[in-house]
Amino acid sequence: MNRRDLLKWMSTSALGVMSAAVLPPMSAWAKDQDMLEMTLTAQPYTYTPLPNVTFSGLAYNGQIPGPVIRTRAGQRFRARFLNRTGTDSTVHWHGMIIPNDMDGVPNVTQKPVPDGGAFIYDFMPAPTGFRWYHSHVSPQAALGLFGAFIVDDPHDEKADVEAVLVFHDVPNMQSFRAAVKGVSDAPMVEPPGLHGQMKMKSMNMGAMHPMDMKHMGQKHMMAMGDEVAYLARCVNGAAYPRTRPIKVKVGDRVRLRILNASPTMTHYIALGGHKLTVTHSDGNLMERPVTVEALRVGVAERYDAWFEVAKEGAWLLEDLAGDQLSRGQALLIHTAGMEKAPPIKPIQTLAGVEYFTYPLAGVAEPLRHPLVRERIDVEANFILGGGKRGVPRWTINGEVWPHTPKIRVRRGDRVLVRFKNHTDMSHPMHLHGHVFKLVELDGKSLKYPLPKDTTLIPPNGGTGSWFFEATSPPGRWVLHCHNEVHHADGMMTEVDYLKS
Repeated sequence: MNRRDLLKWMSTSALGVMSAAVLPPMSAWAKDQDMLEMTLTAQPYTYTPLPNVTFSGLAYNGQIPGPVIRTRAGQRFRARFLNRTGTDSTVHWHGMIIPNDMDGVPNVTQKPVPDGGAFIYDFMPAPTGFRWYHSHVSPQAALGLFGAFIVDDPHDEKADVEAVLVFHDVPNMQSFRAAVKGVSDAPMVEPPGLHGQMKMKSMNMGAMHPMDMKHMGQKHMMAMGDEVAYLARCVNGAAYPRTRPIKVKVGDRVRLRILNASPTMTHYIALGGHKLTVTHSDGNLMERPVTVEALRVGVAERYDAWFEVAKEGAWLLEDLAGDQLSRGQALLIHTAGMEKAPPIKPIQTLAGVEYFTYPLAGVAEPLRHPLVRERIDVEANFILGGGKRGVPRWTINGEVWPHTPKIRVRRGDRVLVRFKNHTDMSHPMHLHGHVFKLVELDGKSLKYPLPKDTTLIPPNGGTGSWFFEATSPPGRWVLHCHNEVHHADGMMTEVDYLKS
């Protein structure tokens, strides 16, 4: 083995090529390297998430999710991407602020990589925190092309146990294709008690919070045409009880890095017998931590959630969707000798449960005028629309990509983006190449703006506002709904940097 091959082998090992949840400590050797290299191959892959379900999809390096990639701050990363999918492909490094030509959007930031072709992604991963990567060619992410990416922050609090948990859903592809056409008959799945919780908060706060309100009243019984039916719901490539458990001991401080890689579904996640303290949103340190009984995680969102093991036992971390498949979207956390004990499960309803929302985490208060202190150079106002059954159009200001209105900025501009959602469901809107601050939601200012790259914009006239500074590398940075059906049906625009 020559030196280059040895380096590639050792660096790939250091990056954490694994399907296990628990992250091992990064080796001193890996931390000392100026650059870590790997080969990332996308190719057909068939696996069995449930005993009676066989899914023919795609995978990076022969596993779903793809390998966990872990680098330290300031370390260069180089991936040789090999496309063996049978069609065009690219890799998007979600949440990263990197050179625009490394962002992986086909026909916007790069030419798509043809089947049988290769491309070198070479950049300094930034910012630190929990990022991820996935194909930006639909429907490849739905088929399995996604994985977690951790950029270690040397200033982070140390955890005794650290785990990456990718919650993902295995689609019925016939249903997915019908949803893209707007004619799916799949119903919406949501946790029990969700609407009762909304009504309670409405009475307490004076206005409804931005929950998934798509099916109120008669609509609750209707198939809206854009929903996807799923064959299985998984954590790290498996369904419970085949998910790999996490072993802990009394006194451990445990850090869970949770990603929702679903094509379409918001997930509500809770841990039996524990509350979770959230410190990071989309990999970014929040101004203040918040302790909750459950997490609401929109498509493409990530949260770092902590808990302390106070006693011996076994507990189930579980999705609360309330149907049979959601029972499989769980994993066991246990102390030594308790792996076969009946685990403590979280309560199976959201009624009366305090769960993570933006107003709770950011402390909602009366609307501030102006929303952002100091100057604003560029403002954009976007109305999210579309979604009629049988009409495959999800729009921004009445248009679909590439005809949607663009945001034109110059380097250094201070930008305010306002959304109003005229549809009857939340939209996880994602901005490439930037970390923005969520400053307003449903007519309330956030005392502590949340640093994010993706936020759910609430339905039925709900609003949300972002603030960011145009300090990223120049280029075209797309802004789109991360619901893969809505993205495929046109809900995308872009932030374009103008030459000075």
